[in-house]
Amino acid sequence: MSEYRSNHNVTYTCRYHVVFCPKYRRKVLVPPIDERLKTILMEQMERWGQELIEMEVMPDHVHLLVGCDPQFGIHRLVKLLKGFSSHALRQEYPSLKRRLPSLWTNSYFVATVGGVTLETVKRYVETQKDR
Repeated sequence: MSEYRSNHNVTYTCRYHVVFCPKYRRKVLVPPIDERLKTILMEQMERWGQELIEMEVMPDHVHLLVGCDPQFGIHRLVKLLKGFSSHALRQEYPSLKRRLPSLWTNSYFVATVGGVTLETVKRYVETQKDR
């Protein structure tokens, strides 16, 4: 039963692979911005009580493997993560404001993790930097 999480009235195991990109797929997620983004995303996941399983930040996109309460909603979680991180990073790194009208594109990719094992997806996310 350790795979399952629960809130007041729902027991669940909902895991998602999420990918989102900077506007125009610009390669702006480079040191030190990439490490700061990781910190911000971890803090926000904890703040909203959701599960961060794995994360990798590439220069032009972000991979997240998350567990999300179905009543909270993956769409809401992605919106909060992108909104908060954009605001924080653009305040801390003014160069992002000069290069982009907004940090993130309006779109993102999300897939449930169920067709393959969690370990397979986790390994895929972990090895993105090696490609």
